[in-house]
Amino acid sequence: MIKRHPRETPTTVATLDDLATLADYSLMDTLNCDPEGKASGADHEPRQVFSGHYVPVNPTPIENPEYVAHGKNLFHELGFADGMAQSRDFVRMFSGDLSRVPEPLRNVGWACGYALSIFGNEFYQQCPFQTGNGYGDGRAISVLEAVINGQRWEMQLKGGGRTPYGRGADGRAVLRSSVREFLAQEHMHALGVPTSRSLSLYVSKTEKVRRPWYSEGSRSVDPDILISEPVAISTRVAPSFIRVGQLELFSRRARKQEHPQAMEELEKIVLHLIDREYGDVIDQSLATAEKVVLLAREFRSRLASLVANWIRVGYCQGNFNSDNCAAGGFTLDYGPFGFCDVFDPQYQPWTGGGDHFSFLNQPAAAERNFHSFCSAVRPLVAGHPDSLRQLEEIQSDFPVVMHAQMEKMWATKLGLDVFEAALFRELAKLMMQTRVDYTMFFRELSSVPDDIEPLKKSFYKGPTYTADPEGIDRRWSAWLTKWNSLTRRGTREELSSQMKLVNPKYSLKEWLVVPAYQQAAAGDYALLRELQEVMTQPYAEQSEGVENKYYRPKPPELFGVGGASHLSCSS
Repeated sequence: MIKRHPRETPTTVATLDDLATLADYSLMDTLNCDPEGKASGADHEPRQVFSGHYVPVNPTPIENPEYVAHGKNLFHELGFADGMAQSRDFVRMFSGDLSRVPEPLRNVGWACGYALSIFGNEFYQQCPFQTGNGYGDGRAISVLEAVINGQRWEMQLKGGGRTPYGRGADGRAVLRSSVREFLAQEHMHALGVPTSRSLSLYVSKTEKVRRPWYSEGSRSVDPDILISEPVAISTRVAPSFIRVGQLELFSRRARKQEHPQAMEELEKIVLHLIDREYGDVIDQSLATAEKVVLLAREFRSRLASLVANWIRVGYCQGNFNSDNCAAGGFTLDYGPFGFCDVFDPQYQPWTGGGDHFSFLNQPAAAERNFHSFCSAVRPLVAGHPDSLRQLEEIQSDFPVVMHAQMEKMWATKLGLDVFEAALFRELAKLMMQTRVDYTMFFRELSSVPDDIEPLKKSFYKGPTYTADPEGIDRRWSAWLTKWNSLTRRGTREELSSQMKLVNPKYSLKEWLVVPAYQQAAAGDYALLRELQEVMTQPYAEQSEGVENKYYRPKPPELFGVGGASHLSCSS
């Protein structure tokens, strides 16, 4: 069990010395270190890691770091002074240099291994050793755990350099992908969707790496050029970064009896997860098997709610493998993600993702990840028939729980007390035939219009609409009349207000982010910071200038353009 260190957070955390007083390295202090790891953290070459929960690793600092942005809302929530983000010692630490951190901060970070399952199928070949012992945090290095106002936060550098899990890559993240993740995490939090958070973003003024990307205006599916891009380090923050794939790694080793401590290491990581993410809902005095059952039930609830929320706000994870599925039930790993423009059940921002990770298939992908989770924890209840039976029931009922969450979400989004299947089916059909902007349509509907004219702000007017505009308009009008007759009782103003709480006005569409990271690469961060301000108030009615700039359909010329409409695995 994690040792608790009761302490009061300083009223304002203004310096790195203040932050140091809150350090509490639960993972390194309670779990097993790789026995072949180096205490110095000088462990940057690809190798197999056969046991242990983590490997000590020194981050590799970026050259000549420059401040780009910090998570202002998160700083406020943590009690951090804004000025700390640009202070010399804070910049040094969170751009990868731990050599001069004040005690009790440690000058070595850690990286963790995990397994890979794609849509519920175990994979090993992505590991360069074909064993699964080389897959894990290839460029993400955690550097701190801190307990702040009673909440534990782990701080992890994305792009912090090479680790044993790097599979030969350079361990770097480029500014482009770092800007995307930095903005997306705080946008998702403001949308009310559980997520990792963004602490800080620094770019190197001199260090660059070459990456495959799209030439300007390219309509190629895959990147068609190599470009030189500035490297960056973003710090993401969460209660823990334990993934379903992490539990799978230890379960696979236990199942295969790969080493004498395999079962013990599985139990330790699961109990650590419970302590970190579920300590407020699972009684610590229970036996492990009982805890596992409660964990499975709570994780099922969180995961189903999370995915329903993704769909509510138009988000597609793109690559929802088990290693991208946080065991705490929040959004993690903003790689090939996207927010849909045109409503399309098969919307998929990642060129390698396929239909199995597409927009409205995310509930099915979540179910497969939940099955992987249940398989991972099953060895811990195998000798307890009653707990095993309960775990199997929890697993088999996932579709029922997921379906209920989806119906509840659609009902709320439509301002209904109960889900109306026929109404929704006709709506989905009309949205696809008309080609509507997903976010704009539901926001306009939230104004409870008398006729369909306001809804037309969201219409792209595809071929089906163009072929029979009068016929589709009549169907829209009939649908709107039916919808108005089924909405919640109360005044129009009350209904509109309620709907606007769940239907955002602003959405972080990829075509809005592209110019922000392009300008940032040239040293101009103004647009990035403007986007940060707008997208952390996604439900608010903002200024006319903001509305004209950010509340509009995607320009037609950007459809099908690489980087603006689709992307390869963003790095």
